[in-house]
Amino acid sequence: MTFDYPAVRRDETIKETHYGVEVCDPYRWLEDPDSEETKQFVEAQNNVTMPFLHSCKDRDKVSTKLTQMWDYPKYSCPYRHGDKYFHYMNTGLQNQSVLYVQDSLESPARVFLDPNALSADGTIALSGKSFSDDEKIMAYTLSCSGSDWVTVHFKDVETGKDYSDKLERVKFTSMAWTHDNKGIFYGQYPEVEGKADGSETDKNQNNKLYYHRVGSPQSEDVMVVEFPEEPGFICDAEVSDCGRWLLVMPRKLCKDNLLYFADLSTLPNGIVGKLQLTQVVYKLEADYVYVTNDGPNFIFRTNKDAPNYRLITINFNNPDPSNWKTLLPQHPADVLDWASAVANDKLVLCYIHDVKSVLQVHSLKDGSFMKELPLPMGTITGYSGRRKYPDIFYQFTSFLSPGIIYRCDLSKTTFEPKIFREITLPGFDPSLFEQHQVFYTSKDRTKVPMFIIHKKGMKLDGQNGCLLYGYGGFNVSLQPVFSVTRLVFIKHLDGVVAIPNLRGGGEYGEKWHDAGRLLNKQNVFDDFQAAAEYLISEGYTNRKLLAIQGGSNGGLLVAACLNQRPDLFKAGIAQVGVLDMLRYHKFTIGAMWVSDYGNPDEEKHFKNVMKYSPLHNIRIPENQTF
Repeated sequence: MTFDYPAVRRDETIKETHYGVEVCDPYRWLEDPDSEETKQFVEAQNNVTMPFLHSCKDRDKVSTKLTQMWDYPKYSCPYRHGDKYFHYMNTGLQNQSVLYVQDSLESPARVFLDPNALSADGTIALSGKSFSDDEKIMAYTLSCSGSDWVTVHFKDVETGKDYSDKLERVKFTSMAWTHDNKGIFYGQYPEVEGKADGSETDKNQNNKLYYHRVGSPQSEDVMVVEFPEEPGFICDAEVSDCGRWLLVMPRKLCKDNLLYFADLSTLPNGIVGKLQLTQVVYKLEADYVYVTNDGPNFIFRTNKDAPNYRLITINFNNPDPSNWKTLLPQHPADVLDWASAVANDKLVLCYIHDVKSVLQVHSLKDGSFMKELPLPMGTITGYSGRRKYPDIFYQFTSFLSPGIIYRCDLSKTTFEPKIFREITLPGFDPSLFEQHQVFYTSKDRTKVPMFIIHKKGMKLDGQNGCLLYGYGGFNVSLQPVFSVTRLVFIKHLDGVVAIPNLRGGGEYGEKWHDAGRLLNKQNVFDDFQAAAEYLISEGYTNRKLLAIQGGSNGGLLVAACLNQRPDLFKAGIAQVGVLDMLRYHKFTIGAMWVSDYGNPDEEKHFKNVMKYSPLHNIRIPENQTF
């Protein structure tokens, strides 16, 4: 198939000099997504691309197989709120999962909130929810067409009817109820000029924490916390389990937060203005995640002085760091992924051990180990449990298991998980596939883990199509998950799927993350290229049958590797990639990504990103002309 690629205007006048380096940016006019010229460019690109995609002779067959395999019921863990249980369920091909409610686990489920009924095209999503302390009102957020902007609504749990309240100018927000059940703390941005539907590229600043009383107009909301000296802060908030303290945890990057608290019991007139905050953490150098508290003694999960994370206690009557105590030290090898207080006096801890989930029960009093809950090789993808209830639910999945939901009563003397619900996919036989983990050697001799999935008994003759998927950033761990699209590729196209756990991720804690960010970012690309070379050398595939894929930060990964090693891959899928490393931080939420990429306005980071920025490192392959 021949391509008549459209001519694209170059503006040769756009030139800038950074630290002695002249940088041309002839396509900067494309930064305006609303201009007619940009729209025409997109249309012209689609006119080239779509006919090529539709020309695939097996496209309809693949679509049919995908639709058949996607059409199975999917469930979340049940979440207990008062005397009711809530869960999400998708019958198979619904655009959005539906929130159901039950009066008991044995009673019939009825629809509580169906996002599919809110739009004709199914693009309105239920993106978050928070129940009042008495469990009688649910605050929830709706997003449209994948936008970061959400609207906050309130629903009566007993009747299912919505309140008239609607909160706008909201994104990246928490929703924290005061324990008098009158309202929530939430983050709000100033009025936005122009459109605010998620397609705009402007940077939003000056996020402030507000208090909204249910039943009142948003115009009467009380601004309680602001940081005018830090316009890039996003204000997360949480009310302590006892209801006395408000925790404020501002952040401005994709890692690290500060910590403040306000004593809500000292407000005789209620919440009428800015709150008096006590600062606990003064430096953006670690993460602090609230777990629970007994009176002024608070438990946090943190990587402060613990790259694999530990649990610490902070007494809010004497919060100086010199008085902090370790409740549970970091594990020497495994990463503490999350912690939850349950059944009054216990902790459920989820560790990552060589990229697989490990679930343990510990004592809340002293952190001592009590029991490990058995799991096969895979991932905990769902969990529900609260300190005031004895039961926990957790959902397990793997490359070959669509999901098993377990229930465990932690008030018993022995903790014996039982299968609550097993998700099945009609016609899917996991015994026909193999999944295994290997450790390969990267460029600097670092050992990197990788999962490989393929048909059982496949010959390692180098003649198999292979999809290599990667991410490698922002402390994100790529653990085993079930994917219909990958299984269709394996089953019907004799494919191999490989997922390496590149540096920059969180699979081995903050040290692994640090080894793939900022000035170490090239390690991520080296790890990915070494994964490809391993797959070829071991006979899984060859260069002409190897495709790479990644999204967002993974899109950067794919584009950078295509530039650096065009000889190694036959195809690349860079989904919503970060491709202009000199200007990414000037748009939308990009400024928060400085934690991984560095600030290109600073000389050392400018020189670093210029080495791999996809837009600035495009090269015509040798012996080819265009």
